[in-house]
Amino acid sequence: MRIEVDIRKTLRSAAREFRLNARFSCDDDIGVIFGASGAGKSVTLRAVAGLETPEEGRICVDGRVLFDSRRGIDVPARERSVGYVFQDYALFPHLTVEDNIAFPMRKWWQRRHSPAVARRVADLVEIFELQGLARSFPWQLSGGQRQRVALARALMRRPALLLLDEPLAALDPLLQERMRGELLSTQWLFQIPMLVISHDPEDVAALASHVVVFDAGQVVRSVRIAGAPYRDGEGRANHAAIRRVLLDGGAEEPQGAAGARWREAT
Repeated sequence: MRIEVDIRKTLRSAAREFRLNARFSCDDDIGVIFGASGAGKSVTLRAVAGLETPEEGRICVDGRVLFDSRRGIDVPARERSVGYVFQDYALFPHLTVEDNIAFPMRKWWQRRHSPAVARRVADLVEIFELQGLARSFPWQLSGGQRQRVALARALMRRPALLLLDEPLAALDPLLQERMRGELLSTQWLFQIPMLVISHDPEDVAALASHVVVFDAGQVVRSVRIAGAPYRDGEGRANHAAIRRVLLDGGAEEPQGAAGARWREAT
């Protein structure tokens, strides 16, 4: 699936003005949008989802135009066939696991799920190993379990594209490693392209077949890293080569524990 983004938007507050000028394309299974906080990653992802309206530009997914300012096209978010996983997962605290998953298909007048919706929920509960938790509430779940519920909800309507905003940022390092594997398994199982936001080089090394590097609202580099010299014949990451792509494009040096682990690996 080809994702094409060419958008511009200005955000203003009392203290500052931020100009987004994002232009890139991606044909790979998992693209990672990488950059420091405030670089424009989330605004771009929200624009693809239809949750943010650019001032001008064009967004096209798999040949379908979702936004085109010149032609007056702005497909509503509910009609874009795009699943979205928020950074904090945005689960409804008053709904159980099964009701959170079913929410995208829920009709306000229905007191019970239709048989088709119930079957779909049951399938997703099994796929994401949430058996025994269907009647639990989000506050009763671990971070990894909440993420799996958010993924299941995003996939409920069988979207053509899955967008994830920093899905691993809130997890501890050991759980991050496990969830990277689960994201890869999800992509393979559902055969759904993903666009993932991250500021952690480890996510790029583990997940990305294409990386888009943002800095101060600009795309400074867009590189396919599925093969040599970025990965060997078995798909293992060449951390040094990937690091050069991330840092030479203008991104900040990774900080904190994630940066320390990355520097040790390279």
